[in-house]
Amino acid sequence: MADKYTGGCEHVHTHADHEPIDNHTCHCSVCKSVTGQPTTHVMFFKHGDLKVDGKPKMNRQPFNAKNPEGPLELLTCEKCGTPIMLDDKQSRIRAIVPNLMGFKPDKAATYHAFYDPATGVPRPSDGRAVYEGLRLEFVWPKPS
Repeated sequence: MADKYTGGCEHVHTHADHEPIDNHTCHCSVCKSVTGQPTTHVMFFKHGDLKVDGKPKMNRQPFNAKNPEGPLELLTCEKCGTPIMLDDKQSRIRAIVPNLMGFKPDKAATYHAFYDPATGVPRPSDGRAVYEGLRLEFVWPKPS
């Protein structure tokens, strides 16, 4: 049976058979800084639902340079430098940025997260809900 979602690079392969637990367009300053994109499509999976084949060598670095002790780390391929995933040190989630992490299929985001009107960026008007954080009903999963 084929995986619903696959990604990574030629050295590191990731896959998931389960649907993401969250799927949003992020407007936060950290995503903007790390990706260089004005907004970032982010998919959260339960930590154990996003698998990595084998034991590839990956570099770990803080996702948020202003909060290096924060829970998220960016994992990149040691051989080619491709971003692979965000890994939660608390083992709650793993996150994918589909357009940067080779993830297929790229499922459309369902809402806008971390929108801050103080930035001066116009409020999204594409019909999807807009929140100042994650969607109100989102619950962080228990560590796996």
